Amino acid sequence: MNRNRIAGAAKTVAGRAKEKVGKAVGDQKMIVEGKATKTVGKVQNAVGGLQDSAKKADRQSRRTAP
Repeated sequence: MNRNRIAGAAKTVAGRAKEKVGKAVGDQKMIVEGKATKTVGKVQNAVGGLQDSAKKADRQSRRTAP
């Protein structure tokens, strides 16, 4: 797990919370901001996942190289 996955998960949680608060108080701007933050977090988390996969594949290829 790398920094992008951790930061992405944090942004996703923060966005989800902001969206729920926005719905509770009826603030459309806050709802949209929460959804945007949540989406940024999901993308960042996915980037981190790709980085983890690439690192794992690199390690495996180095082990099997003659």
